[in-house]
This record gives sequence, C-alpha cells and structure tokens, in this order.
Amino acid sequence: MRHLRAHTVYILKDRLSEKKLIIYTDGAARGNPGPASIGAIIKDEKGNLIAQISRRIGLTTNNQAEYRAIIAALEKAVSTGATHVELKSDSELVVKQINGRYKVKKVTLRTHYQKVIQLIGSLDGFMIAHIPREQNAEANALANKALDST
Repeated sequence: MRHLRAHTVYILKDRLSEKKLIIYTDGAARGNPGPASIGAIIKDEKGNLIAQISRRIGLTTNNQAEYRAIIAALEKAVSTGATHVELKSDSELVVKQINGRYKVKKVTLRTHYQKVIQLIGSLDGFMIAHIPREQNAEANALANKALDST
C-alpha cells in the first residue's frame, strides 16, 4: 500500500497575465501658482515606450502639477490594462505623502491625493519611489515642452 503525503498547494496568479509598467512623472509651474504643465513617460518592463504625456494644465502650484502628472499617468496605465506599476517622481513631498510618511495637510492637495489612492486601488501592485531630478530628465523635458508651447 502506497502512502500519500499531504501537500500544500499554493495558487499563484499567472505571471503571464501580469502587465507591469514603469512610469516617470513630473509637474512644472512657472510661478507658484503660475502656468503649469505635466509630463510622463510610461514604459514596459523591457524599457519599451508605451505612452508619453505632455500637456498644459492651466494655472496651479508645482505640487498640484506633480499630483496631476501622477494621476494622468496612472489613468493611462490603467486604461492600457496595467496590473502593476512602479512609479518614479522627483517630488519628495508627493512621494512621501502617497507612501503615507507625510500627512496631506493642504486642502488643495487632498482631492488629488484621494484620486491617486483610488487609482492605486485598481492595481494588483504599486510602488512609488523618489528619484533625483537627473534621473527624471525625460518626464521633465515633456513637462517643460508643454509649458513652453504656445
């Protein structure tokens, strides 16, 4: 008679169904508040360009522009079917607020923060990191290009 050993079975989500995107975002405002714009680069895990965002957003503060860049990029990522996002921004304040390390004290940022949290909730995985400005050159260039356009 053969004895069967008990086995623990782990059901893991099929990695083939995962769609991970890497996003770089930047917001810019000339004056604070002043004319503002957003820029974002969205790439797949292999570094292939999926989308880019470059547009003016009217008069606002730099921090609001940073949030709006993140929102626009997350909306685009979700619309393409992303399940996991790794987001990189040179805004230390916004990154720490989204990570929960800083409270969102300004009422003018709360609505944007809540929208980001809502979008993150539609993903299976999310990570945000602060990066130096030099590592965010592409998103910064897109934000400035929009701001400089007439």
